[in-house]
Parts: sequence; C-alpha cells; structure tokens
Amino acid sequence: MPRGLDHIVHAVRDLDAAAELYRSLGFTVGARNRHPWGTHNYLVQLPGFFIELLTLAEPDKLGDDGFSTMFGAYNRDFLKRHEGLSLLILESRDARADELAFRAAGIAASETLRFEREGRRPDGTPVKVAFSLAFAEDRQAPDIHFAVCQQHYPENFWNPAFQKHANSATGVAGIVAVAKEPERHRDFMQTFAGGEAKPTEGGFAVDTPRGTIEMTTPDAFLRRFGVKAPDVSRGARLAAIRFTVADASLVQNAPELAGIAGIYAGNAAIIGANDAIGAVIIFEPAR
Repeated sequence: MPRGLDHIVHAVRDLDAAAELYRSLGFTVGARNRHPWGTHNYLVQLPGFFIELLTLAEPDKLGDDGFSTMFGAYNRDFLKRHEGLSLLILESRDARADELAFRAAGIAASETLRFEREGRRPDGTPVKVAFSLAFAEDRQAPDIHFAVCQQHYPENFWNPAFQKHANSATGVAGIVAVAKEPERHRDFMQTFAGGEAKPTEGGFAVDTPRGTIEMTTPDAFLRRFGVKAPDVSRGARLAAIRFTVADASLVQNAPELAGIAGIYAGNAAIIGANDAIGAVIIFEPAR
C-alpha cells in the first residue's frame, strides 16, 4: 500500500534558534514540547505533513525503551556528527501491519512503538494525542532512520490554524535524499514507500499519496538546486525539503532571505544547508 509523507525530523543543537529560523522564513511554529526520553521539539504543520524540529535536551532521561534507542539515542549520535534532516516518517493506517510487512521484507528495525501525550488547542483546551511507529532500516544508510506513523487521534493533532503561514506555504512537494549510488537504495525505498521507483537524472523518484521521495547523486543535486548536498561519506543522507507556496514573492521578498536564498528557474527560492542548520529548504510555486 502506498504511504504518503507524514513528517520529517530536522535535528539541531540549538532548538530555539531553529524555531526562530523557521519563523523568519514565514512559518507558523508551535509550542515547545518535551518527550519522556529527553528529546524536545517544535512542530511546523502543513496539510497532512509536519516538520519536527528536534534536539536531545535532557540526555539523562534516555533509557532502554524503544523510543529512547530508536529515536532519542539515534538523534543524539546524529547530532554528534552533524545537524540536518535525520529521520523520514511516512503515514500509516496500521503500524502493526506495516511492521509485519517490513519484517517479511527483511527491513524491520523495531517492534511497533506507541506514545501518548497531552496536547493543547489554540484556546488552551487539553487534548490527547497518540502515535504508533514502526521503524525500518536501510543498512546502507546509517545516517537516516525511517519509520511509519499511525495517528490515533488525528482530529486532536491536525489544526488548520497552525497550517496558515506568512510565506503562503500550502504543502510539501517532496523530500530529496542523496547517495553516491542511488540505485543501491532503490529496492528499500520501493518497499518502504509502497510505490514504484522511476528513473530520474542522477537517481530515481517514488511518487507517494503526499509528496515525492527522490534519491539522487550529490553532483545531480548541485546541478539542480545550486547548493551543495550533505556529506555522504558514511552513506545516504536526507538533504532537502521541497515546499509549495501560493505566492513565491512572499518568500523571495522577505528581508530575512536577503543574501541567503538563491532564486532559480521556475521562481524557486532555495536556502542552503549553511543557512538552514544543515538542511536545504526549497520553496516552489504551487502548480
């Protein structure tokens, strides 16, 4: 079954600075949240998709449970090497069924893990949110973790008020990963995303019900976007998030982007990893 993009983790060392970066780019950023295993986050919502800005703020809370190891400790070790996009999560209707499918394919990395916490509506009303995750592993990509996420109370999580952004962002167009040899990751990505990988210049792309997952070489990434890709000496890396915007001028004319964003064919605004804490952020006109 095809699985659409659900969210991506942007791991950073200074969480408040990351939240301020996204605000300066015209995004609405939610409140700071805390996990029992020591990670803290801010969320940026778009329709059906969100960015999780994350750091390990309380390492002493790490334990030996699944979320501590698969999520907390993994991002701790990722941040020792670099900042940037660390974890790609796709949507799931049944995380347990997806776990079993991953086991049958030989890519399962965890049992199904469930987490619940209290959230708040804009008026302060408390609500319950709960998620079940099943992790998958591409052994040739140690600097990317993969998971699917089933939301048990989606009506309490998704909020149209949080999805209105000053930059006119309307949704996620896709995620771009880079690897020296993209073809070595084709089979994994087809199984993980539940879709067919189609050849592209420098790699391949898998269309999902929400956004496209692309894998390309660093050289092809540079030619296409005009900025360097992350270091792939340890294996494949998540490189970029592509957003659609209703009015590209709102991004391109933002004072915060002066001297930062490159303007390229198609009126895309591109913020390189040096300016976006290890991630490449791309704004494209909605088609």
